[in-house]
Amino acid sequence: MAGEGGVYRLRCSLVGHGQDVRGLTSGLFPQGGFVSVSRDRTARLWAPDGLNRGFTEMHCMSGHSNFVSCVCIIPPSDLYPRGLIATGGNDHNICIFTVDNPAPLYVLKGHKNTVCSLSSGKFGTLLSGSWDTTAKVWLNDRCMMTLQGHTAAIWAVKILPEQGLMLTGSADKTIKLWKAGRCERTFTGHEDCVRGLAILSEMEFLSCANDASVRRWQISGECLQVYYGHTNYIYSISVFPQCKDFVTTGEDRSLRIWKQGECAQTIRLPAQSVWCCCVLDNGDIVVGASDGIIRVFTESLERTASAEEIQAFENELSQASIDPKTGDLGDINADDLPGREHLKDPGTRDGQTRLIKDNGKVEAYQWSVSEGRWIKIGDVVGSSGATQQTSGKVLFEGKEYDYVFTIDVNESGPSYKLPYNITDDPWLTAYNFLQKNDLNPMFLDQVAKFIMDNTKGQTLVNTTAQFSDPFTGAGRYVPGSSSGSNTVPAADPFTGAGRYVPGSTSNAVASVGKADLSTGMGAYQSAAAKTENIYFPKKEAVTFDQANPTQILGKLKELNGSASEEQKLTEDDLIILEKILFAICNTSAEAPTAQQLQTLWKAVNWPEDIVFPALDILRLSIRHPTVNENFCSEKDRVQFIILLLKFLNPKGKQANQLLALRALCNCFVSQAGQKFMMQQRDEIMTQAIELKSGSNKNVHIALATLTLNYAVCLHKVNNIEGKAQCLSVISTVMEVVQDLEAIFRLLVALGTLISDDTNAVQLAKSLGVDSQIKKYASVSEPTKVSECCRFVLNLL
Repeated sequence: MAGEGGVYRLRCSLVGHGQDVRGLTSGLFPQGGFVSVSRDRTARLWAPDGLNRGFTEMHCMSGHSNFVSCVCIIPPSDLYPRGLIATGGNDHNICIFTVDNPAPLYVLKGHKNTVCSLSSGKFGTLLSGSWDTTAKVWLNDRCMMTLQGHTAAIWAVKILPEQGLMLTGSADKTIKLWKAGRCERTFTGHEDCVRGLAILSEMEFLSCANDASVRRWQISGECLQVYYGHTNYIYSISVFPQCKDFVTTGEDRSLRIWKQGECAQTIRLPAQSVWCCCVLDNGDIVVGASDGIIRVFTESLERTASAEEIQAFENELSQASIDPKTGDLGDINADDLPGREHLKDPGTRDGQTRLIKDNGKVEAYQWSVSEGRWIKIGDVVGSSGATQQTSGKVLFEGKEYDYVFTIDVNESGPSYKLPYNITDDPWLTAYNFLQKNDLNPMFLDQVAKFIMDNTKGQTLVNTTAQFSDPFTGAGRYVPGSSSGSNTVPAADPFTGAGRYVPGSTSNAVASVGKADLSTGMGAYQSAAAKTENIYFPKKEAVTFDQANPTQILGKLKELNGSASEEQKLTEDDLIILEKILFAICNTSAEAPTAQQLQTLWKAVNWPEDIVFPALDILRLSIRHPTVNENFCSEKDRVQFIILLLKFLNPKGKQANQLLALRALCNCFVSQAGQKFMMQQRDEIMTQAIELKSGSNKNVHIALATLTLNYAVCLHKVNNIEGKAQCLSVISTVMEVVQDLEAIFRLLVALGTLISDDTNAVQLAKSLGVDSQIKKYASVSEPTKVSECCRFVLNLL
């Protein structure tokens, strides 16, 4: 940013929040404004005042029952042309506000711990990071997917400009890149908690951490540069518009402005923790700190504060107490320090600090290049000037607490760590601590008293209202109470009145027409208008029915010869399997008996290298209602799923992978199987997707069919998390699959998932699926691929 003055000076100080300002974001409305959030449980919207220098608080928003730690703006939509404000808090919730109402529009629940980072993307998507080690993707008021993989708190999240790509930074010292909900890459290099992320371009981003460094990364995984300058934790990083310069703030009481990769200016603040910063469109910098004051700095001479205000800021700074234990000023030995005459020599660079001793007092000064003088930044005191309460520096298991106590229960036993925030209820904390460490509840009074004695009874207002009863949990937030994570209706979605009636193709077209209206797209575009959509939404599962019983039995008998004695099938067993096979293939009225099914179960438990003909019999048999009911019932389904998942191992035999996938596809033919497949969806999809990287096109077609059959089921029940997982699988598998039949089935699955569901359409767009499938619109043979693709693109 080339500014008029080239140097940042104070523009204004804004008093409003009662405690630490923990998050800031520049706003869309009003223009030039911003939003702040604080430990005082509020969010405030600030607008520039007419005088060009200050800001006015437009309104104060409340909705959290504990402190608010992060904020972001959700871009404008047709429904909310001024955008929305999202805030995350220590009450585990995310509140969504409109710009003109102090109460939340709605609240997102689902995280199990503090929500400490938010980022918004296109089409209304929101990404949240939490101390519960997960990040969640939300669309409007629903959780679409949960990103799991970090082993400690997620402190920072960002949605990248390229659709479907997301970043998370964690206390486990790593950053992860996610594509369509799956971890694509892990970036390592930081030596402590990653605290902030900022996007430079589609290909590059910045991170800052508790190791006092900033790193610049390429999306491909390479660390391009490491920047040093801060002397303590760096909490926040923000990029200037339209360039690669950036600003950082941290626990060393400073705001640092970086230009061309160098620290060009250091501004000290009269507060220990400078928690957050954001850059406004005009290049001005807003910072929030542990003293509850928001300060704005500008390069513009006409927006600079008056001489009196700047003098008042410098006076406040000069009276600040600096704790030598923070290490911000290096090792200090008061006896060796020079006197005031040391300030006669000019500094060599902006932000350089110098300590002097004057009348037995140690004072700290900082060199200002623009002013050509030393500015006093505080008195160095023996004990901490910043209390633990304001700096919040104590980290335990990657999370931040006011206190972490060590409790010894008895002389010889281990000691336990007890983390505590002054907003917590001491009795509830004590109770949870005893529960977690399996300690005798008799210690409750002792531990609670210990906490109160050692925090001098410090608590924040209103805590009692929040924790009315530590033992029944009444009045406490119960995770998942309406998290939207389990949206399958309690009633069985596959039985009763809601069941679909297989429709004709004209039915399918009618429903696509509706979906088309719901996206507001009007009529089909010309290319598709000529042809009828016979492809989706698909109403029935696709199965693998082809069989050559004679060949299968021949192979079974041949391999039986090489089975070990205890696993060999008897002549009777072979006759039974032959009976099953012919009964199934000739659709005879005779249902397989329990004894016959036991024999089949014995055969499918053969060693992996010879089991495939038995798996083929299973694949065909599972289509029969009796067999389906038997293997997919409550009683046997656990062993059945363990068996099939074992064969989906990417390192296993391809024949077994193929037949296990086909057997899973065929499970969908009857209601017991559908119910079973939906209950095990998460495990099956997670395991099956690993087979995408193989080279066998038949495996790819079976994988695409499994996804299609899930789409058919999900189209009938409005389970948006299930659809999100399915969309993620489609997007991931599309990347690697070449075979056009597999692509066609994935396109039908995609069309089925998004038909009649505007949320699913938005989610597919936010994952970048439309740009992924465009190339298939021009496939000439088979024509079904391009036709189906055009119908899907119409919906998107």
